[in-house]
Amino acid sequence: MSSAFSLSQPFDVLVIGAGAAGLYTALCLPPSLQVGLITKEPLSLSASDWAQGGIAAVIDPQDSINLHVQDTLQAGAGLCDRAAVQFLVENASSCIKNLVDLGVGFDRHDGQLALTLEAAHSRRRVLHAADTTGRAVVSTLAARVLQRDNIQVIQAFTLDLWLDSSDGHCRGVSLLYENQVFWVKAGAVILATGGGGQVFAQTTNPALSTGDGVAIAYRAGAILRDLEFVQFHPTALTKPGAPHFLISEAVRGEGAHLVDDRGYRFAFDYHPAGELAPRDVVSRAIFNHLQKTSADPAHAHVWLDLRSIPQATIQHRFPNIIQVCHRWGIDVFQEPIPVTPAAHYWMGGIATDLGNRTSIPGLYAVGETASTGVHGANRLASNSLLECLVFGAQFGDSAKFNVQNAGVISNSQSPIPNSQSTVNQKLEISCSLEEITRIKKLRQELPRLVWQSAGICREAAQMEMAIAQVEQWREEFACLPISQILQTLVPEQSLCLQTAEEERSLRAWAETRNLLDIALLILKSANFRTESRGGHFRSDYPQTDPGWQVHTLVQQDLRSQTPHLWTAAVDQ
Repeated sequence: MSSAFSLSQPFDVLVIGAGAAGLYTALCLPPSLQVGLITKEPLSLSASDWAQGGIAAVIDPQDSINLHVQDTLQAGAGLCDRAAVQFLVENASSCIKNLVDLGVGFDRHDGQLALTLEAAHSRRRVLHAADTTGRAVVSTLAARVLQRDNIQVIQAFTLDLWLDSSDGHCRGVSLLYENQVFWVKAGAVILATGGGGQVFAQTTNPALSTGDGVAIAYRAGAILRDLEFVQFHPTALTKPGAPHFLISEAVRGEGAHLVDDRGYRFAFDYHPAGELAPRDVVSRAIFNHLQKTSADPAHAHVWLDLRSIPQATIQHRFPNIIQVCHRWGIDVFQEPIPVTPAAHYWMGGIATDLGNRTSIPGLYAVGETASTGVHGANRLASNSLLECLVFGAQFGDSAKFNVQNAGVISNSQSPIPNSQSTVNQKLEISCSLEEITRIKKLRQELPRLVWQSAGICREAAQMEMAIAQVEQWREEFACLPISQILQTLVPEQSLCLQTAEEERSLRAWAETRNLLDIALLILKSANFRTESRGGHFRSDYPQTDPGWQVHTLVQQDLRSQTPHLWTAAVDQ
C-alpha cells in the first residue's frame, strides 16, 4: 500500500475501487501502463471480500455453455442482453483457470475442482473456497497487485470526474487524500466501486457501499441503466446488535430449510422450488409470510434451519458462517438462524458495452458499478464475481482497450505536468458542527425512507412521497456552506483541511451526496416502471407487462440538473 504519492505522478489509467473487479482489472491492464488503483478503504474491505457463495463457470462435462446461458436468461426475467450473457459464459472457464494459476485455493473433491448447486442453476457449476470465496479471490488478487511495479495503490476517496470542457472526454478525477482535495489527470478512468446497498436500511453490503461510482458518473452526464432492479437477499442474519451478515445461498443449496416460528416450511406455498426458488421470489415469500403471521412484520424474522445437512458438510462448507453465528450466540448445529431479507446486489449501473465503455469518452466501468446486460432484472447466483473477472479481463484486450481508443497517455508523457500547473489555487475549508449534525441525520433518515418506499414491495403513492422528500433533502444539502464550496470546485483549485476530523467530515459529506443522488435515481426509475419484473416488485402493478420488456435508461438533464428517463430495446 502506498503511503504517499506525488501530484506529478504520471498515470496512464486510474482504477477507482479495489474489490474483485478493480483488482483483476488492474492486473489485466498491460504492464507497460502506469496504473493508479484508488481505494477508499484498505484492500481487504470490499463487498467482494464478503461474497460467500462462489463463482459460476461451466467446467463439468455434464454441464454446457447453453445451459448456463439459459439459466442466466431465465433468472434475468427478459432483460438480459443475450450477446452479453453469451460472452460472460463463454469466457468463464478461462478466467477460472487464470485464478487457479494466480493461486486462488478453490475447494477440491478427489483432486478436481469441487462444484456446488445454487438457486436457479440447473447444474452444479459453482466453484467455492469454503464459504469465503470472495475473501480467497480478493486476498490473492491483492497480493498480486502489490507485487506489480506498474500499479500504485492509493487509499483516497474519489469525489468527482474531471471532464474536458472542450470535448467532454474524461481526463481524471478529484481526490480527497491526506487532508487535501486535488485533481489527478489520467488517460482513462475505470470505475469499479461496487454497489450502493447502504442506501437501504437493511443491507448485506459493507459500510463503504455508498454507490459512489454510479453517483459521480451520473453527475458527469453518463447514461445509467436499470437502476430500479435491486436484488434482496432472502437470508441475512438478523439479531440485535449484529450486522446483517449474509447467510449464503449455498446453505439452502446444500439442503437448509426455511421455517417459521411453528417450524413450517412456508416457501413452498409461494413457489414449487421452495427454498431454491430465485432470490426475489424467496425474499417476497418471507416478506409476505411475515405480513400474514407477525404483529410487527418490519422487525420480525423467519428461521434458516441447517440441521437437515450433515454436520461434516456444514463444518467443511460453511466454517465462516459457523464462526459468525457462534460469535452472536447461535449454535447452527443445535438451533436455526434468525434471518430476514436485505438489499444485496444492484443489477443496474452505468451502461457499458462489452469493452466496458460508457457513454463518456475515456470513462469505463466494470463489476457491480456497471450495467453490462448480463444480469437483466434479477442476477443469477454466483454470476457477480464471474462478471468482475470476465469483463475485467477485457482491459488486457488491445482491440477493446488500447492507447489509441482509450486516449491513454504514454509513459513518456506525464498526465500531470507538475504540481504548480495542476494546483494553482488553494482554498481552506472547514465543516461546522451544524453541518456535521445535519449530514449525520440525513445518513440515518435516508436509508429508512428508501427501505420503506423502494424496498422489497413498492407502490406509486409511497414512492412519490419519497421522491418529494429526497428532492427536498437534496436542495437543503446543496445549500450547506460546505456544499457551496465543494460542488463548485474546478480543476485549477485544491482544498486544504486542517485536521483528520475535517477529512472524515468531508468524506461523510461526499458519501451522503452520493446516497442522495442514487436514492433519487432508484426511486425515479422504480416509479417509472409500471410493472413487476425480477428484483422490482410493485404491489400496484403486480404482473409482468410484455410492453415493459425494455431497459430503463436515465441521464442527468444538464439544463434542469434532474434525471431524464427513457427506455431502450433489449438485445435478444
